[in-house]
Amino acid sequence: MSVTFRTAVVRTPDGPDSIEFIDVPVAEPGPGQVRVAIAGTSVNPVDLATTSGVFHQLGFITQPGHTGLGTDFAGIVEAVGPDVDIAIGSRVAGIVDGFDRDFGTYAEKLVVAAAAVAVVPDELELTTAATVPLNGLTAAQLVDLLGEGSGRSLLVIGAAGAVGGYVVTLARDRGWKVTGLARPQDEGFVRGLGADFTTTATTGWDAVADTAVFQEKALPLVRDDGLLVGVRPGAEPAAERGITVRAVSVLADGDRLAGLLKDTVTGRLPARVHTVLPLDRVADAHRAVAQGGIRGRYVLQP
Repeated sequence: MSVTFRTAVVRTPDGPDSIEFIDVPVAEPGPGQVRVAIAGTSVNPVDLATTSGVFHQLGFITQPGHTGLGTDFAGIVEAVGPDVDIAIGSRVAGIVDGFDRDFGTYAEKLVVAAAAVAVVPDELELTTAATVPLNGLTAAQLVDLLGEGSGRSLLVIGAAGAVGGYVVTLARDRGWKVTGLARPQDEGFVRGLGADFTTTATTGWDAVADTAVFQEKALPLVRDDGLLVGVRPGAEPAAERGITVRAVSVLADGDRLAGLLKDTVTGRLPARVHTVLPLDRVADAHRAVAQGGIRGRYVLQP
């Protein structure tokens, strides 16, 4: 009998109650791959969207069987394939790309490209490290789409959220004059990142980073010929008034993730764990996240 491990999937997406666990065989890593024993995986909005069928409806997920859940992780390398210079026993974090896949990080184990992972600094707990990869890489690659700020104005919608908080810091590094849009109770956090703060969605910004999925409601906030960058690829609002509209499609990048993890250790980038739950309670975590207003990530432990 082959050795198996548990992984969470959806067959017919219909919200948290459609999540189920299946047993799959443990695979050996191939060339350039590692197998990781997962210590923590975070619950992100993209996972809720997958579970509710958003990406099936957009045509991003077409496979007839099941779809794996979970996007980022931290854990311990337990096996390596040929041409891999990561030692067994290393603490690593990373993401898996794409939507149309039969595996994910809501699992006990994962085989992934070595280039997609970064070694976690000793000072960082793995449950905390699990909150960094997707949010950090999404923010970094979103700021790439924004480009150099050169003192221009940037409104970050959802600046107190997991992605938004990273965007504030990384955009300021690129010369943007950043204002964060968030709830009144988040003012201290946003200002603590070095941004101006507002609770009102005003107009006239050179660029808007829509990390809260305002979508069409974000367009009126951008000045003519400005720039709107969102986080829902394939569902970007139609451009108007000369506005350039883009959306980040996050890609694994172990080298860049290594820098983000180091910045987390120093406190330059915030890492916020809301609570840690057993993987078996994934449906409960999805329901809680769907309610909104949570600051920090739910982290699931196999």
